[in-house]
Amino acid sequence: MNVSTHYKLLHFIPWTRGKIYKMLLFSVIPAALYYFAGWTWLFIPWVPVALIGTATAFISGFKNTQTYNRTWEARQIYGAIINGSRSLGIMVRDFVRTEDKEKEAGLHREMIYRHFAWLTALRFQLREVKSWENVKTKSYNREYLKYYKVPEWESNLEEELKPFLSPGELRDVLATQNRATQIVARQSLQLKTLNEQGLIRDYDYVALENQLKDLYDQQGKCERIKNFPYPRQFSSINLYFTNILCFLLPFGFLGELSRHTGSYGDWFVLMTVPLSVLVGWIFLVLEQIGESTENPFEGNANDIPVTQISRNIEIDLRQMLGERDTPPPITPVNNILM
Repeated sequence: MNVSTHYKLLHFIPWTRGKIYKMLLFSVIPAALYYFAGWTWLFIPWVPVALIGTATAFISGFKNTQTYNRTWEARQIYGAIINGSRSLGIMVRDFVRTEDKEKEAGLHREMIYRHFAWLTALRFQLREVKSWENVKTKSYNREYLKYYKVPEWESNLEEELKPFLSPGELRDVLATQNRATQIVARQSLQLKTLNEQGLIRDYDYVALENQLKDLYDQQGKCERIKNFPYPRQFSSINLYFTNILCFLLPFGFLGELSRHTGSYGDWFVLMTVPLSVLVGWIFLVLEQIGESTENPFEGNANDIPVTQISRNIEIDLRQMLGERDTPPPITPVNNILM
């Protein structure tokens, strides 16, 4: 997530320079053939270009709206995880009670630390690379990775879980496929045991189980976004329409500008190049921005900052336990917060 007021041109132009090169290629060739080779027939009426442009603007707007909705939904889900985590923390602290205060504190710590393990396992699962994601497949995204680091790619899940789980529990969790799911299942199993031992009253037990169910719901919503890409048919037609429009733009501008060559001179048709580059760049960048927004957990600079949110939850819950030595908040790197 970018936390500055806007992307600086120093970063934005290099990120989109491939689109500028493409439009230069599309526009220089027909303009040069028209002006230098005398191919004055090399133009098309503006009406079909405008019609294609209208269709492209519509489908680009649709795609960007839908991909933004995916990102905003992901942020709402993690907002619910924040609230659910805080609720779980106070419920564990206040509902699990024994006469042995040292044992009680140990149970609180064990269960809340297991929740930290769930947050850790979930964010690692969400940062796994899928075949349709583009943060590592597109050159401009790979190049932009020099400005920030994705913590889940720089560390190891086993090492991250060690502070939160016992060795036996850690071994069992790592042997499963969906680690986050199994951690919540173990949390439920311990609640059942504590209820049977009389350390949690029945009503409190039901409330805690409902809280775990809510965490499962939020995890499932994250997995739905992660494992179901923006529909490829809409992504494809947006790509095709945009490229067709950008290819035709110079021919349309040649037709329009050639009408004024008598007033301004024959050189005026060369304005086709900057005008085509500018208009085509706008449409191509809209397509690229939609592409970079459609997968909010992939490790892109525009992702939901799941690592930072998880750390803030950890700090809140540690302080609920009375701990003073808490890990520092995660801060942006080059205005990118992961």
